[in-house]
Amino acid sequence: MPGTYWAWLGGTTLSLIGVQAMAFAMAWVAAGEGGGFAALVLTAVNLPRALLLLVGGAVADRLGAWTVMVVSDAAMVVVTVALAAAVWSAADPWLPLLLAALAIGVVDAFYLPSTGSMPRRLVPPAGLARAMSARQLAGQLALFVGPAAGSLLLAALGLAAVALANASSFALMLAVLVVLRAAMDGRRSGSPELPTGQPPSQPLWRAAVDGLRIAASHAVLRPALLLVGMAAGFLLPVSSLLVPLLGRERTWSSPATGAVVAALALGTATVAILVLVRGALPDPGRASGAALLVAAGGVVTLAAAGSLPVSVAAGMVIGVGSGGFATHIGPLILTVAPDTHVSRVQSVLVLVQSLPLMFTINALGSLAEVVPVAALLYGCAGVLAVAAVTALTSTSLRRCRR
Repeated sequence: MPGTYWAWLGGTTLSLIGVQAMAFAMAWVAAGEGGGFAALVLTAVNLPRALLLLVGGAVADRLGAWTVMVVSDAAMVVVTVALAAAVWSAADPWLPLLLAALAIGVVDAFYLPSTGSMPRRLVPPAGLARAMSARQLAGQLALFVGPAAGSLLLAALGLAAVALANASSFALMLAVLVVLRAAMDGRRSGSPELPTGQPPSQPLWRAAVDGLRIAASHAVLRPALLLVGMAAGFLLPVSSLLVPLLGRERTWSSPATGAVVAALALGTATVAILVLVRGALPDPGRASGAALLVAAGGVVTLAAAGSLPVSVAAGMVIGVGSGGFATHIGPLILTVAPDTHVSRVQSVLVLVQSLPLMFTINALGSLAEVVPVAALLYGCAGVLAVAAVTALTSTSLRRCRR
């Protein structure tokens, strides 16, 4: 794989560690105010993201993913420093958390389609599966290190310190992008590694909707994206919402709760390492369905666990299933996306993750006020199992080959 990709991935990894540290800290502080408020903070991230994602993908395809990432990282430095200043002086964290969550959602709508398209833009097709696995490994390393670091920093110095640490990670990523872009501009023109925008051939709003049309009409993208939506709605809330609430319900400390999230990340990272070293399975559609079934089993185990060690082991199983799902469904979607719609397909990918997550987060957060968290985990596991079996019987996904 090109050296440019490894340099970009290194900066991305450090930035993601800061993101995950602050995500855990925000979720923990919000969970202390009740399940309803915790869900509201997560919704404040997902709502603007969902509303603006299609526009963000169209902007990236038009102006260039690199430019969008530079502007987005600069914006996040401002947002996180402002959050640190606000929570340092405010006695009530409600308003600073909500405003920061809204700002993060807006920036994410433009940043995520761009960064999601970078493996396709920087790596030849033959190396795409391993490149995606390396990116998945970086993300899970961040999930493993970030929540643990965030919980320790939160306990010692408070949310403001976590926000400042996250601001530093965004500033570092911004520097990496600027240096890499300058180095790439110094090469001969026409370098295939340099992501460039496309001249506008239609209004921006129409270009944004066109990405949705491509995804809905494509024989492979349609079922793959539907499967991602189900996984997002009922698997992502496990670590982001239900584990913190479970920790509160079972009187775990914040480091103990972070250990469950870290175990999930470790399981995902283990799968990513295997794919990076040995390559992906030849039938990504079936592999994705089978992995999602494993994740469902881990969620059931977490719900039934009677001790923290068993809960940590359950988190590991969930991570293995989640990692197998992501390392196969992600390259499949990125590979079949048309060359002219790479960022826009990525925006649809994030959209089908954000919309279900927005609804299920609120529903689960409200239900957590009146029913045990374990019951919600059982419900999520049931939906994931049905989605996995549907994927395993899908003709379009079964016919896909690496």
